[in-house]
Amino acid sequence: MKYIVEVAIVGGGMIGAALACGLAKNGFQVALLEKKIPLLFDPNADPNLRISAINSSSISFLRQLGVWPDVLRMRCAPYRRQEVWECQNTKLKFDSELVGLPELGYMVENHVLQYALWKNLCKENIYLLCPSFLQRMNRVNNHWDLFLDNGDRVEAKLIIGADGADSQVCKLAGIRKIGSFYQQSCMLISVHCEGEAGDTAWQQFTPRGPRAFLPLFGCWASLVWYDRPDWIQKLKSMSMLALKQEIHNTFPIRLGRVTPVMAASFSLSRSHVTSYILPGLALAGDSAHTIHPLAGQGVNLGYRDVMVLISVLSEAKENMTTWFHRDVLQGYQYQREKDNRMMQNGMDLLYYSFNKKSVPIKVLRNIGLLIAEHSIWLKRKTLSYMLGI
Repeated sequence: MKYIVEVAIVGGGMIGAALACGLAKNGFQVALLEKKIPLLFDPNADPNLRISAINSSSISFLRQLGVWPDVLRMRCAPYRRQEVWECQNTKLKFDSELVGLPELGYMVENHVLQYALWKNLCKENIYLLCPSFLQRMNRVNNHWDLFLDNGDRVEAKLIIGADGADSQVCKLAGIRKIGSFYQQSCMLISVHCEGEAGDTAWQQFTPRGPRAFLPLFGCWASLVWYDRPDWIQKLKSMSMLALKQEIHNTFPIRLGRVTPVMAASFSLSRSHVTSYILPGLALAGDSAHTIHPLAGQGVNLGYRDVMVLISVLSEAKENMTTWFHRDVLQGYQYQREKDNRMMQNGMDLLYYSFNKKSVPIKVLRNIGLLIAEHSIWLKRKTLSYMLGI
């Protein structure tokens, strides 16, 4: 079957689905291609390992789409405070009251947010092509022809790659991606706490990598363990009982007794494309850029991409200009590339500075944390940037 649309979005995850909803609400004819059918929401299931810290700016955008109430009706957890430290006496503390907000953000399972977005997709005039995989694409005159693995074809004036770090759109378009792996891996661990998980997220920097606690709903929480790849591999091979003991030995005493239920690991990398756009083509989210996850900003950067792209395309269409032209798309890249690179470089600065084991550098970074803790102005500016407000 052949579908003729204005915009074809490849990737129906948290970024692609939000982009489809937003463009459809602004009057665009949209086809959304996704290779995997999303998980259904089961309120009785244990929390999924893949979670995101959704900030205020992203929540406002999801409210505009009409999606956020569905997320609240399922499950998520607000966090109101955040603490970062290396030494106990140089702890940097953030509180939502500092920026006049009821919370800093919400911890949301990725599949819960995706499910809420897909419920919204059904209300819009969107061709939902799932499961389907983009095999090849050709630029013909002023449109793209997309050929799917199920035999379907899509003709679109604009194709948007929102299909993650291993983007098929990016590959087929021949856009170069520059990146590297960190000498660090990460393990995510779903744990059941002795009591309520609370509303404070915290992260302790150690010589081998950060240890983080992310509160979820009820007594559930997520631990994030950064360490050498060989050690993470060893943790991965342990039983839950052995892992429980390692957590007790390694994490700060404030964690208390927790019971691990599920764990998974992944390597860490950074990447950035040499161009976000081609004629009639744009990349958004992880398809264009990935960063170190220690500040949990990946999905929020993706939503900033989405908001700008929707704005740029909608404004051009309202002004009766050729909205899929490279000059219009250039405006999207201009607005987003600098911000994404700044956040990426900021995460690299944190990673490399806390990886240095020399005493003078350790002293300097802890002095920096101490200065930041006693500067209300600096903390407010940092929070405002991280929250996108």
